[in-house]
Amino acid sequence: MNQQYLILELVHSIHGQVKRIHITKRALCWAACTLAVLLLAFVGVASSYLRMSWKVANYNALRSDFEQLRKNYQELQRQSKQQKEQVATLQTLATEVSAAYGINSPTASAEELAVANPLNPTVQQSISEYNFLKSQHDSQLFHRYPRLWQVNTEPSLWPVNGTVRSAFGGRSDPFSGEGGFHTGVDLQAAVGTPVHVTADGVVSKTEYDGRYGNLLVVDHGNGMQTWYAHLSKFKVTPGQEVRRGEVVALSGGTGRVTGAHLHYEVRRGGTAVNPYQYLVKAAVSMPTQPPHSDLGF
Repeated sequence: MNQQYLILELVHSIHGQVKRIHITKRALCWAACTLAVLLLAFVGVASSYLRMSWKVANYNALRSDFEQLRKNYQELQRQSKQQKEQVATLQTLATEVSAAYGINSPTASAEELAVANPLNPTVQQSISEYNFLKSQHDSQLFHRYPRLWQVNTEPSLWPVNGTVRSAFGGRSDPFSGEGGFHTGVDLQAAVGTPVHVTADGVVSKTEYDGRYGNLLVVDHGNGMQTWYAHLSKFKVTPGQEVRRGEVVALSGGTGRVTGAHLHYEVRRGGTAVNPYQYLVKAAVSMPTQPPHSDLGF
């Protein structure tokens, strides 16, 4: 059977020998098909690479936009928190002034006042505030003015001898990474470090309180309180009178923390204020012995 084929002649330049290579039509077709498949595969890989490059560039652009939006959101969150703190401070001052001077409330209803002025508390807020003050009065733990034995009525001592790990004010939340407001200062303290009360007062709270962990609150009168959080052990009980410098607890790592330390707050009228203004006036060293008491406590 005759078969069509191509002859490829190769001639040596020196010896003049001729070498013939017979290439059949079928082999030529197979070679052409193989070359076409390889070409298509190359085009497919190149196209896939270009699409992937475009997706990566698009993803990087979206990520950059997301980071910018996140920063804007954190800034808005910080500003909102500051405004809420300022409004709460103004409401507290207004309530104290009204109570001190016996100013009667207007004849208009509370709901009408709330609508007319958003800064006025609603009925539910007023009820909650009343219940809180009533519970404090019933438990005989709340005193509006300093008692006669109280000499050091304002915080004037470092609760522990440690460096400041986190300051008062806006910061990035260590768990979520979002913007937040830190209502106190975190002081470096190993578990079991003695915690000293920073002013004369009465213990009003010793219990576990969510993110604060074991929380101790001391009331110093005139709306002044100090908070000591993340404690490992209480050394006092509610209702107990304490003097400046006494050991009231041991530091720890309870609650929502990333490591052992003492969270310290100063509050006036229920609103957290910057403790640094009190710490900067105090000596860093702690007393080695509790202060002497002539009243038997």
